[in-house]
Amino acid sequence: MKKIDLKMSLLKKKFWIDIEEPKTGIMFNRLLKNFQKEGAELLITARDYDSTFQILDDLHVKYVKVGKHGGEKLEDKLKTYIDRLSKLFPYVTKFRPDYFVTFSSVEGARISYGLNIPSIGYNDEPRNVPVCKQIFPYLDNIITPMCVPEEWYLRLHANPEQLIRYNGIDEIAWLSEYEPNPNILEKNNLEKGKFVIIRSEPSFASYFIGKLKPEETLISQFFPTIFKQFPNLKYFLIVRTEKQELYLKKKLKKYIDNSNIIITRFMPDMVDMCYFSALVISGGGTIVRESSLLNVPSIEFFPGDTAPQEHFLINNGFPLEHVKESEKIVGKAVEILSEKPHHDRFTDSFKKKILQFENPNEICFNIVKENLTKDS
Repeated sequence: MKKIDLKMSLLKKKFWIDIEEPKTGIMFNRLLKNFQKEGAELLITARDYDSTFQILDDLHVKYVKVGKHGGEKLEDKLKTYIDRLSKLFPYVTKFRPDYFVTFSSVEGARISYGLNIPSIGYNDEPRNVPVCKQIFPYLDNIITPMCVPEEWYLRLHANPEQLIRYNGIDEIAWLSEYEPNPNILEKNNLEKGKFVIIRSEPSFASYFIGKLKPEETLISQFFPTIFKQFPNLKYFLIVRTEKQELYLKKKLKKYIDNSNIIITRFMPDMVDMCYFSALVISGGGTIVRESSLLNVPSIEFFPGDTAPQEHFLINNGFPLEHVKESEKIVGKAVEILSEKPHHDRFTDSFKKKILQFENPNEICFNIVKENLTKDS
C-alpha cells in the first residue's frame, strides 16, 4: 500500500464513528487517538449493546448514547433499527462529517450513503448475513482479512473493488501495542495462572436465531464438571445479558455461593485478565482470538463451523481449539489445567509473532488520510 506523508494533517477534518458493539469500542480506541493527534474533530455515537458503554467509559472515550440492540425478535430488531436511524440523523446532519468510519453499523452505513458521506468499514464476519447484506452495498471500502474467502463477501453484494484485503485478523489492531498490566492481579486478589475466564455465547445475535434460546448458554452443562476437578481455581463466568445471567444462576444455584465463582455481565481490564489466566473458554470468537494471540490456551465452543479467523490462528501455531460438545470441552479443559504453563507463557514473546501480520487500524488510517488530503 502507498505510504502516506506524515506531514499531512487532518486538522479541521470531521469524522463520524458509530460504535455498535463492545469489540468496536476496543478496536477503535487507538484509531480514535490517531485521528485526534492529527487535529481531527470526532463525533462518536454508540449503541446500548452488551458492555459497549462500560468499555467506552473505561477507555475515557467521549461519546453520545444513541439507541439500543433490538434483542432476539425480528420485529423488535426492525423497530429498533428504525428508531435508531431517526435518532442518529439529526446528530449527523448537524455535525456534517467529512468521513464515516464503522465496524458494522447498519444505521450508520445507510445514513452515510444517503448523505453522500465517504465511508469505510471493517468486516470479519460475513457469516452474519442479515447485517452484511445491509451494509456492504453502502460502504465505499470494507477492510477484510485475507483468511476470510473473498467470495463470502461478493455473494452478499460487496463490490470486489471496494474490498481492502490484509494479512491478519481484527484483534491484531489492539493487541499489536498491548502491554500486560500485572496490577490487575492484586486489584482482583488473583495469582497468575490460577483462574479461568469463561464467556457465554451471543445467543441473541441474528446469526444465532434458531440455534439457542436467547437466555441459554452451554456453560451450565460443562462448567460443573470442570469446577469439581479444579475447585481451588477462581472462575469468572461472563454472560452477555440479564436473561443469561438469571438463567446461569438458576442452573448453577448450588455453586454460586462459592467465593471462587463469579458470574458477571462485565469484566474490566479483560485483555489483562485473559493474559494472566490459565485458560479462556468462550462461545464467541473475539475473546478467544485475543487470548490465543496472547499465547493463552483457548477453547471456543461456538456451535457453528470453525471460522476462517480461527483456522488462521490454528494454522499459525496459536493455542486455540474449537470444541462444540460439552464432554469434549470438559476433557480439553481438564487436559490444559492439568499441565504446567509453558515456559514463555507470561512473557512478551507473543508480540514478535503478532507483528508478523498487518494491522487493520493502520490500513484504515492511511486510506482515510490519503482520501482526505490528496486534493488539498
